[in-house]
Amino acid sequence: MTECSGVRRIAFAGDHLPRKCGIATFTSDLLAAVATEYPESLCFAVAVNDVKGGYDYPDVVRYEIEEQDLSSYLRAADFLNISNVDIVCLQHEYGIFGGPAGGHILTFLRELRMPVVTTLHTVLRDPRADQRRVMKDLIALSTRLVVMSERGLRMMREIYDAPEAKLDLIPHGIPDVGFVDSAYFKDLFGVEGKMVLLTFGLLSPGKGLEYMLNALPEIVSEFPDVVYIVLGATHPNELREHGEAYRSSLEEIVRKNRLEKHLIFCNRFVTLDNLKEFIGAADIYVTPYLHEEQITSGTLAYSFGAGKAVVSTPYWHATELLGEDRGVIVPFADSQALAREIIGLLRDDTRRHAIRKNAYKLGREMIWSSVAQQYMRSFELSRMERSTFSRKTPVNRILEQRPRGLPAMRLNHLMRMTDSTGVFQHAIFSTPNFAEGYCTDDNARAFILTVLLGELGDDSEQVRALATTSAAFLYYALDSGTNRFHNHMSFERRWLDEMGSEDCQGRAIWALGLGVGRSPLRSFRMMAGRLFTRALPALAEFGSPRAWAFGLIGIHEYLRRFGGDSLANQTRDILVTKLMGLLEVNSREDWAWFEEELTYDNAKLAHALILSGRAMGQDYVFERGLEALRWLMELQISEKGHFCPIGSNGFYRRGGVRAFFDQQPVEAQATVSACLEAYRATSDFWWYEQAQRAFDWFIGWNDLGLELYSPENGGCSDGLHVDRVNGNQGAESTLAFLLSLAEMRLAQNMVTSFKEPVSIETQ
Repeated sequence: MTECSGVRRIAFAGDHLPRKCGIATFTSDLLAAVATEYPESLCFAVAVNDVKGGYDYPDVVRYEIEEQDLSSYLRAADFLNISNVDIVCLQHEYGIFGGPAGGHILTFLRELRMPVVTTLHTVLRDPRADQRRVMKDLIALSTRLVVMSERGLRMMREIYDAPEAKLDLIPHGIPDVGFVDSAYFKDLFGVEGKMVLLTFGLLSPGKGLEYMLNALPEIVSEFPDVVYIVLGATHPNELREHGEAYRSSLEEIVRKNRLEKHLIFCNRFVTLDNLKEFIGAADIYVTPYLHEEQITSGTLAYSFGAGKAVVSTPYWHATELLGEDRGVIVPFADSQALAREIIGLLRDDTRRHAIRKNAYKLGREMIWSSVAQQYMRSFELSRMERSTFSRKTPVNRILEQRPRGLPAMRLNHLMRMTDSTGVFQHAIFSTPNFAEGYCTDDNARAFILTVLLGELGDDSEQVRALATTSAAFLYYALDSGTNRFHNHMSFERRWLDEMGSEDCQGRAIWALGLGVGRSPLRSFRMMAGRLFTRALPALAEFGSPRAWAFGLIGIHEYLRRFGGDSLANQTRDILVTKLMGLLEVNSREDWAWFEEELTYDNAKLAHALILSGRAMGQDYVFERGLEALRWLMELQISEKGHFCPIGSNGFYRRGGVRAFFDQQPVEAQATVSACLEAYRATSDFWWYEQAQRAFDWFIGWNDLGLELYSPENGGCSDGLHVDRVNGNQGAESTLAFLLSLAEMRLAQNMVTSFKEPVSIETQ
């Protein structure tokens, strides 16, 4: 098991066991290896069926494609797009996909909205025109391409003009088996005391087994104790087209050469554990294949990696793998050469064991755990490259064409996310997720939104209903015994915590203070004031800087109406002192911040000092808040000039590596709010531009050039990943957008009232 990866959902597309073919075995083994090595990642398969009704797949196969049905490929792509998949790992082989030269798979790839890493199991030296076209399109549609040999790497560059930077060389994976003596396993098959030769794999005429059977009499004449095991069922395609004709021809050679006592045909498709036992019993593994153009052989890789002496014809994979005395190469279709080299190895124990050791040593680099790590590096790189590609010219052109006006205020999605109890926390796309219930954090945000909408003149029944529901939720959330807010409530209206977080308490105080200071309705002011005075005392004892900041904003709003409240003033003094203390301790010339790490809701810390310092007449506090916010803003402006918040997938510790993704809407909202406060306090239009920059992040001025908000319903996606937008529209994200929009509209009203003309586009 290795350290966690940011790639959380991986779909492996190709054949899958129990379908009987080498690609099915590879897909199954690779999926299992990645899932074992990275247990925090969800791995599943999309399998291709070549027979009606498919196969009795395990649960890990989540979707099935009908090989010849083009619409089935489209539906599979849609399934992956709605499944929030991070990476698709495609296994490509000619003959397993429908259409001319397997071209149906290109339709599948064109519809996908996530990076694709394609493993090429065959690279043709002399492709037909349609095969070349499919490979060219496959290269273009894949984010990265995996080949399993140096020859494959060269051919992809020289024959297909594949960009070298797009290619990864990752060997065929093999089981991790010990280097043991073959005698340990021979009794399992009744061949103890024998010298065992082995060939395994699905049988078809191209395997050249007839040449090995014609070499066997000479071998047996010198080593009468030799047994040759041919393990594997007939290839399903061969079986459908020709039945057992090839196997029958082999059996005829056995009878003709009188080899019945020296030949074991195992006509079955074995499990991996059983296969390990067969390989373990072998003294020499033989691959007498007839065609050079085999870039990869899983059967060769398995036996080689188990430390077996291999005798093989010179197909491409064997030539590369068996060099430097790691095996023996013989000419194609040459029974005499096969006999000569096998006899030579059986005579020379020292050489045979040296070959075994050389093979086993190199095979350690091919075990599945190592291969899984190499694939994960390719997956992670593909996500970064997809992001980089998305930020190039096409995206910038889209950004340049998009007007920078403020969208219409639409509450459709927020109201869909709200019932008579409160606002639901999460959504599945735009559908409320009842299973996640409600939280005080989001209902506090909703209440704040209703107050801002009231200031914008929206006194609609919809807004009043939302205000009533969210206020009632806050009232119910405050525990009368502890005067602390609960945070998480189930759909069944049961509190799931004994006490909410400090941040939750601070955010609720912020909402209540705003209700007291700015709500036009006396009933709301009365209710909010009562809760505020009960909840406030705990705030001074908290250790969370964000709870202090949220609370300070709420206190500021409360004091607009009740400026003589000594407890509120005293609490403000305490919290400002605490925040300033953090800034004094942690701030450096190169790090003008409150903490050693930038995490979430960062701008709120500076916002609280700007607001409080100005209200208290403490210029030093005010200026330090502005300095901190300016430093944060300069850090979060990309080279292209758009807002680029600190990513939540690792944050940013001083001296460490900054996380650029996943970018969260709450960061944009906190920044909009803080910069607008700085603008109101200084009249410096630069701050208004920074607020506009942060708001524009929602509407596509971001690293991917993608909109997070939905102009149809006002919903907002839950984040910007390295390669796409998160499709879910949860309450936190949607409210972050709506709050930002409301604050921008209020600020725009203020800006356009100035005598000095400024260029503000409206919509």
